[in-house]
Amino acid sequence: MEFKINKIEDWQKVVEEILPQLQHNILLLKGNLGAGKTTFTKFLLKNMGSSDEVSSPTYAIVNEYHLPKGNIFHFDLYRMKNIAEVYDIGIEEYLDNALLCIIEWPEIYEDELADLPHHEIKITVNDEERAVVFR
Repeated sequence: MEFKINKIEDWQKVVEEILPQLQHNILLLKGNLGAGKTTFTKFLLKNMGSSDEVSSPTYAIVNEYHLPKGNIFHFDLYRMKNIAEVYDIGIEEYLDNALLCIIEWPEIYEDELADLPHHEIKITVNDEERAVVFR
């Protein structure tokens, strides 16, 4: 699925299209700084029924959000220097116990995810427009 984002309100339509397609509990978010990964997450969690304040997990590494159906964990692996650091935060336990794990900057952990079912969103920015690809 592909989408174009021209204004912040366009994220709502993207989420409405993607949400019914989410079949796996791992969602990788790829895109440069400022591409809209956390903005997408805010819209997604709101549409899933969360009233929690969503923020970037850049410094905390992982944020936890609560829904009646289960917990959502939002990771930012940008500052991870190697795969050992990813394991040190206990990522496997999170993956095993989450309704959904949203992972920003997943590249350092992608090889380990190769055999696990997951979705990916890639956001690219061209001038004032963002292109979003969901698979």
